[in-house]
Amino acid sequence: VDSNVLTSTVVNGFIEDAEFRILRDVDSDNNRRYAFANLIASQRFIDTPTNLLIVRSAQIIDSDGSSQPDNRDFLQFRDTSFMSEFNPTGATGVPKYYSMWDEDTIVLAPTPDATYKIQLNYILKEPGLSATNANTYISKYFPNGLLYACLVEAYGFLKGPIDMLQLYDKKYSEAVKGFSIEQMGRRRRDEYQAGVPRIGKQ
Repeated sequence: VDSNVLTSTVVNGFIEDAEFRILRDVDSDNNRRYAFANLIASQRFIDTPTNLLIVRSAQIIDSDGSSQPDNRDFLQFRDTSFMSEFNPTGATGVPKYYSMWDEDTIVLAPTPDATYKIQLNYILKEPGLSATNANTYISKYFPNGLLYACLVEAYGFLKGPIDMLQLYDKKYSEAVKGFSIEQMGRRRRDEYQAGVPRIGKQ
């Protein structure tokens, strides 16, 4: 198979699909971000960061108006139907709830009655590999997983031998287990308090 079939566009599609697969399979620390925004009185909608994939949590800062800096309250996530029922008349106050109104917008309830600062903690979709971005966290720290995921995409596209497709998919699954233990196990625990991660029998 030459470049007439595996064009740059097709190959870039393999890479992007592979990156999304890894992102959905493993919550790596590299994808954790936070951003601040100022809420405006009487405005219940705020725009999300352009690179946001999943909201982890939201916090109102100094909501009690005290002189103690960085007093924080976590907002509770609710469905948009709850938000509409809770705040049908636009009652104002310190926001207690939030929801994803659409892909780019968060809605708050009650509607802010003053200017508050909000911290949004989220999972990002970092820029993937491209002609202008030669290195990513995944390509640097999980190259074998990226390779196997790309091979799975390629063999599926080419309708290659099913045994090879299964082999590469198995290789990817094995690689992602180790990456998961590193990212969601060892990087998020203190061995002094919790001990080393235990791996069950396969």
